[in-house]
Amino acid sequence: MPTQSPPLWLLAELTYRCPLQCPYCSNPTNFANIKNELDTDTWIKVLRQARKLGAAQLGFSGGEPLVRQDLSQLIKEARTLGYYTNLITSGIGMDGERVEEFKRAGLDHIQISFQASSEELNNYFAGSPKAFAHKKAMAAEVKRQGYPMVLNFVLHRQNINQVEQILELSLELGADYVELANTQYYGWALHNRAQLLPSIEQLKKAEATTQTFRQKVGDKMKIIFVVPDYYETRPKACMNGWGKLFLTITPDGTALPCHSARDLPIQFPNVRDLDIKEIWYNSDGFNTYRGDDWMREPCRSCPEKEKDYGGCRCQAFYLTGNANAADPVCDKSPYHAKIRDAVDQAQVIATDEAPLVFRNVENSKGFG
Repeated sequence: MPTQSPPLWLLAELTYRCPLQCPYCSNPTNFANIKNELDTDTWIKVLRQARKLGAAQLGFSGGEPLVRQDLSQLIKEARTLGYYTNLITSGIGMDGERVEEFKRAGLDHIQISFQASSEELNNYFAGSPKAFAHKKAMAAEVKRQGYPMVLNFVLHRQNINQVEQILELSLELGADYVELANTQYYGWALHNRAQLLPSIEQLKKAEATTQTFRQKVGDKMKIIFVVPDYYETRPKACMNGWGKLFLTITPDGTALPCHSARDLPIQFPNVRDLDIKEIWYNSDGFNTYRGDDWMREPCRSCPEKEKDYGGCRCQAFYLTGNANAADPVCDKSPYHAKIRDAVDQAQVIATDEAPLVFRNVENSKGFG
């Protein structure tokens, strides 16, 4: 019997297509080169195999999962299988009728993302002139149809000063949960890091504002504030450890331990070739960073290695070119200066910054 526990959380990235162009998007920077989306029957096979293996929570993500016309069918199948389901969406492409359709199909949870508290800045980052108004309308519709109101705001240098207004907007919309998720620097966000990483003063002010607001609203609205890795001195246990709990299936069927891992120099398996059980327990891709045999110093002898597992493999690769290196966020890492340099740069708010590179098909063709 395998000693590795089964996956508990399945992220189904149904598509990389999206009507928005966020410059911090978590999709691969070369997503335009990744084609051949899984069809409905193959996704249903994936859902069944993962559920049989033990996965209990299922996130439908993208890109924008709403562009998939079979989304309700997949939700219905997931309900039949006994998953707890979460739709992670911008809300663009949704209306009241579709929310009702998802509810009938058995969807448990909808999370809507915003780009800012002001219409102008929200629409600028979304790349859509009508995004903000539609998001507000969809948030109200989700609430009206009895779902918990869950909002997500990705914070960065150009909107972090709006935290109080963001929280006021969330309160106005009747949010039950609000995630203030500071940008983490992978893919598109790493490419735009100089324009997105906030200063320490901005971060401290945002945290203080958030804490004051928590005291103001009490239990009425739960607020989660996620600090950017670059302002930590110890790395996070990325995805709770490589191949421990989380399984991501990308639009073309590639199976990953996290959504960013396909950029690593590893041959990851595909659900078209292997079933989920074989992928999870036996594939080289999922076993590469399990345990600690792969670790080098300072991770190998670190007393915290069972807590942080050496940090994020993707971040190590992006910043050092070596996925086996200690995560540079850790102040024990020989590469920690790369983090300090980026943080030092963020303390000066330049007026002649290079323009943001927005996530769209044309820009994606220029990568990789």
